Amino acid sequence: MAHTTTLPGSRVTATRLPLLDVLRGAAILGTLMTNVWIFAAPGSEWGVLQGGLDVPDPLADPSAANIAQSVFRFLADGKFLALLTVLFGVGLAIQYDSAARRGEPWPGRYPRRAAFLFLEGTVHFVLVFAWDVLMGYAVTALLTAWLLARSERVRNAVMWTAGGLHLLLLGLLTLALAASPDGEDRRPDPEAVALYADGGWADQVRFRLDNALALRIEPVATFGLLVFLFLLGVRLYRAGAFAATDAGRRIRGRMARWGLGAGLPLGAAAWLGGDDFFFLGRYAVAPLVAVGYIGLIGWALDRFTVPGAGALGAIGRTALSAYVGQNVLCMLVCYGFGLGLAGRLAGSGPWWVMGLWAAVSAALAAGSVLWLRRFERGPLEAVQHRLIGRRRA
Repeated sequence: MAHTTTLPGSRVTATRLPLLDVLRGAAILGTLMTNVWIFAAPGSEWGVLQGGLDVPDPLADPSAANIAQSVFRFLADGKFLALLTVLFGVGLAIQYDSAARRGEPWPGRYPRRAAFLFLEGTVHFVLVFAWDVLMGYAVTALLTAWLLARSERVRNAVMWTAGGLHLLLLGLLTLALAASPDGEDRRPDPEAVALYADGGWADQVRFRLDNALALRIEPVATFGLLVFLFLLGVRLYRAGAFAATDAGRRIRGRMARWGLGAGLPLGAAAWLGGDDFFFLGRYAVAPLVAVGYIGLIGWALDRFTVPGAGALGAIGRTALSAYVGQNVLCMLVCYGFGLGLAGRLAGSGPWWVMGLWAAVSAALAAGSVLWLRRFERGPLEAVQHRLIGRRRA
């Protein structure tokens, strides 16, 4: 077990928590469970904005393929992205406590780390995948870093205000969807379909740049949620929710019971409610389920030897590299300048898409384990450390 050092006046301990690595690994592979459908869909990134990610109705057509796809997507959509967001807040709290132990000012060098993350996210957005999360995380991290040096009362006020405004926005969007006429043409733009099925990589880069404002709408529209989840991560960490203690195990048990007990039924209701409840399901209920996932994974690791936990931990330790790597692999497999499977297998059913997720996940697990046998950090993590890491005396 790792050595722990209790901070003066703090209820948490400073150490590397293995549970966090496993959770990060699960979050990375879980976000791919959602993103893989974007890569495989007609029009890919642009098709998302045009309603091109059609989800089958298992009640109308209860075939094995429809049921499997619906369950696969329901378990992932928005949940693991929210989980990853919470973990970024946890990471910020750990870095704050580390700086405090060393007697260093805060935020100190952290803005450099956030700037690197924003730059990396920009490069990732332009060259690889439009629905990048890193740019939004970088901006949110700067605000959260500043709040960490404020009082708990200030953080709580910001957290609940951000969450309340986010829910208000979701309510307005849901009302607008419910009031909109049915039967609108939601087919993706044929030019966008052709671009991703047959176009070159440089053409896709230009398309992202030309439509950057529309393709960057998600982190702007959900900024309140990002702030809320970052601060929730800080709060959970400082409460000891990730610690290998009896109190931590009790907290994880409550998270699993409440998060899954309330979140899964509400999520199923939103899912079955159709497109009108999409925003509520993805951006309100999904974070609640994510809290349940944290508790469930922690509960399982507390009690059992979980197969694959070591591989998930390796992915978690190389999370930045794995996140970018999985999108690069899917791009090369799905788009026309690569293998072009999205176009060649269009209309052939969901099994190949789920198989692609499994294959990429296996590649990331094997690659992360092998890499960490020789290196201390993942490739992008090593670049970040070299450029902005703390210099040792």
